[in-house]
Amino acid sequence: MKSPYVSELQPNQQATGVFLVLSKEIRQKKNGDPYLSLLLGDRTGDVDAKMWDSVSEVMETFGRHDFVRVRGIANIYQNRLQLTIHRMQRVEEAEVDAADFFPRSGRDPDEMFAELQEVVGGIGNPHLRALLQAIFGDEEVARLYRKAPAAKSVHHAYLGGLLEHVLSLTRLCRLAAAHYQGIDLDLLLAGALLHDVGKIYELSYDRGFGYTTEGQLLGHIAIGLRLAGEKLNALPDFPPRLRNLLEHMLLSHHGHLEFGSPKLPLFAEAVLLHHLDDLDSKMDCVRALLAEDRQIEGDWTGYSQPLERNLLKKDRYLAEPDHAPAAAAPPPDSRPPAKPASPFAEKLASAMERRKEP
Repeated sequence: MKSPYVSELQPNQQATGVFLVLSKEIRQKKNGDPYLSLLLGDRTGDVDAKMWDSVSEVMETFGRHDFVRVRGIANIYQNRLQLTIHRMQRVEEAEVDAADFFPRSGRDPDEMFAELQEVVGGIGNPHLRALLQAIFGDEEVARLYRKAPAAKSVHHAYLGGLLEHVLSLTRLCRLAAAHYQGIDLDLLLAGALLHDVGKIYELSYDRGFGYTTEGQLLGHIAIGLRLAGEKLNALPDFPPRLRNLLEHMLLSHHGHLEFGSPKLPLFAEAVLLHHLDDLDSKMDCVRALLAEDRQIEGDWTGYSQPLERNLLKKDRYLAEPDHAPAAAAPPPDSRPPAKPASPFAEKLASAMERRKEP
C-alpha cells in the first residue's frame, strides 16, 4: 500500500513517497536559475511542492499527470503544508496502483446508478420519464455518468462525484417540493438529473481532473443542452412547452448571468433547482475544507475561495475547556496574499471560476 499519503504528511518531517503530478510550472529564481512549482496529489488530497536545487537535471524528465517519487521535507507556508523536494524521479504507471491516486466517492458507482434508475422509474410524467430513460439508457452516457466528478476542484471533485451530487440533489428536491405548494416534482427531478449531464464530456478525469477541449469551447450547459436535444428530437410526441421549461432549467441553473447562465431562473422549479444545487455544492465545499484543511493548529481553517471565508472548526472549538485562551479569529478577509490586481480583474477572475464550477 502507498505510504505516505498526502493526508499523512506532517510539518518538519522528512518524507519519501510517490505522488501524481497535478500541475507543473518551471519558474525562474532571481539569479536566473530555474525552480519547479508543483501540485502533487493522491486520493487523499493535494499539496504544493517546490524544488529549488538540481532542477535542470529532472525538469524535462516528467510532465503533468506523470507519477514521481520524491524525497523532501514538509513545512508550513502561509498556514498551509508545503513540500520542499530534494530528490525526484519519474515512476512508470505499471509500478503504481491507480486506486491510491484518484479520489473517488465512498459509495459504489453501480449502487448509485441503480438508485438513479429508481428515481427515473418513479417519474410520473410519461414524457419526462421516456426522455430520462433514453438518456441514461445510452451505454456511453451511463458509463461516463458513473465515473465523472461534479467539478474539477470546487465540490464533489472525485470520481463518482457527479452521481453522488445528483442523488443528494434529488433528495433535496423531494423535501422542497413537499414543503412548497404548487411545485411539479417530476419536472424538478428531471432538471436535477440533467442539469450537469454535460460535465461527462466537459471534464477530463482519466488522469487527474481538468477540462476537455470540448469543455473549454462549449461548457457543460451547452453540451448538456445538445445531448438532451438529440434525445428529445427522437421523441416526436414530447410536448413543446414542456421541452421549453426543461431546457430553461438547464440554461438557468447557475442562477446568475455572470456565473455562466444564459438565462435567469424564471419559474418556481427553475429557481428551486438553482438554489438547491448551490446549497448542495456549498455544503460539500464545507465538508471538504474541514476534512482536508492543512492548518495544523487553531480553531480556524485556511481561506476557502469558493466559500469566500475561513471556517470555524466547530468540533475542535467545542472540545476545548472553557477556561482555555480564545484562539484568534482570522481577519474578515484572510485569503492568502496575491499579486495586486484591479477590482475589475478580481471580479472577472472570480466570476470565471464560479462559471466553470458552480
